Amino acid sequence: MNDLLNASSSVFREYSIIVALASVGGVLWVSYALANNIGNGRLHGSAVAIFIALVFAYIGGLSTGGKKGLADLEWFAGLAVLGGSAFRDFTIVATAYGVRLEEFVKTGLSGVVSLLMGVFLSFAVGAAVAWGFGYRDAASLTTIGAGAATYIVGPVTGAAVGASSEVIAISIAAGLVKAILVMILTPLAAPFIGLNNPRTALIFGGLMGTTSGVAAGLAATDERLVPYGAMTATFYTGLGCLLGPSAFFLAMRFLVGQG
Repeated sequence: MNDLLNASSSVFREYSIIVALASVGGVLWVSYALANNIGNGRLHGSAVAIFIALVFAYIGGLSTGGKKGLADLEWFAGLAVLGGSAFRDFTIVATAYGVRLEEFVKTGLSGVVSLLMGVFLSFAVGAAVAWGFGYRDAASLTTIGAGAATYIVGPVTGAAVGASSEVIAISIAAGLVKAILVMILTPLAAPFIGLNNPRTALIFGGLMGTTSGVAAGLAATDERLVPYGAMTATFYTGLGCLLGPSAFFLAMRFLVGQG
């Protein structure tokens, strides 16, 4: 029995990236099963998966005293690669390739206004909250503000402006909270905001911005609306990644100084 355990442990350590993929797949399978059976389709599986992943990451961090959650355990070291910057940037590029600019232009002025308003408001709220919690340097304020836009824009901006790893982690957490809230609240709010046609879905995606949250929320509302909301949400992510390390960072340096 001990020999079998030792052999299995050796295989898991050597093929940790495969273990990571299998683990993520298992969490997704369980999450979608729970969402379908408990939430009657109103609670999207992505929201459940993110919650479960955060719990496991917390447990992993407590058990190892490390900084990478479960990735600090040898068996799950592949999670550090799977959740690292290489895969993150790949998903950004892959998502962007699925959007055609001419389709977005067809949304007219309302789509453009919602997109700009969504990015600027999210950043302003995130930066204001960061200021309220005592952050005073431009890099931290910009990174956390960008994280309030989406959990992708936050780390991209933080890496570009030289923010600390702790601040980048906070920006990711802010984006995750936003994504989960959008996933859960979208089907509940849809009847009250007229979210039942492609045009309003496009505007909604531009205002909310978080692609995963918008896609999951619209999937739980009306699957036919997902491509429209995801389209502007994807542009939102790209615009945030463009403005975060440039215009927003320069604005923060102007307001709070060179820090």
